[in-house]
Amino acid sequence: MSTIYVFSGLGVDKRVYNNINFGNLNIEFIDWIPPLENESLENYSYRICEKVTDEAPILIGLSFGGMLAVEISKIIKVKKLILIASAKNKFELPGIYRFFGKINLNKIVPNSLLKKQNRITNWFFGIQTNEEKRLLKDIFQDTDPHFLRWAINEILNWNNESTPENCFHIHGNKDRIIPGRNVKIDFVVKGGGHFMTLNKSKEIESILLALIN
Repeated sequence: MSTIYVFSGLGVDKRVYNNINFGNLNIEFIDWIPPLENESLENYSYRICEKVTDEAPILIGLSFGGMLAVEISKIIKVKKLILIASAKNKFELPGIYRFFGKINLNKIVPNSLLKKQNRITNWFFGIQTNEEKRLLKDIFQDTDPHFLRWAINEILNWNNESTPENCFHIHGNKDRIIPGRNVKIDFVVKGGGHFMTLNKSKEIESILLALIN
């Protein structure tokens, strides 16, 4: 059986998959590595790709981790690529993100604001319970500000225009970070927001197991 390499979202770890039961699948969660100074996502992908050793891997990527998985699929041949609440190319991201990237807005926002969890971030992420609020707060606190600033810059300036092969896209129709209106979606999760691996986990688990098996 192919090894399934799982990438988390922007700066977060495998806690976002806590509510998904992968059963007996051969799962390997890939931790983020520190980016080099002024490193592009493309170059970063080559370095983290060293962790993918299976000859016919399946990649699962959530949000920014999905974008990273897309870049990895351009380097090595993958059996399947499964994206969750992510984008396959720059055209599936909101156009305002590219505008922010062009004016370097992300570079003038203080770290304290980037790492702050509040009602606005809760709304954008689709947070529904106090447990999810606590987890999002912990994620923000645990995320290295240098990594966070680098990752946001790479999202806003992502140049990929191609759509990967063997790609399956799971997306919530209530996602406010990457709204589904510009996304070619294979599996729509009704009521799913950007945090849906936690609060819509059973629907996502069912889709993942069907795709993998």
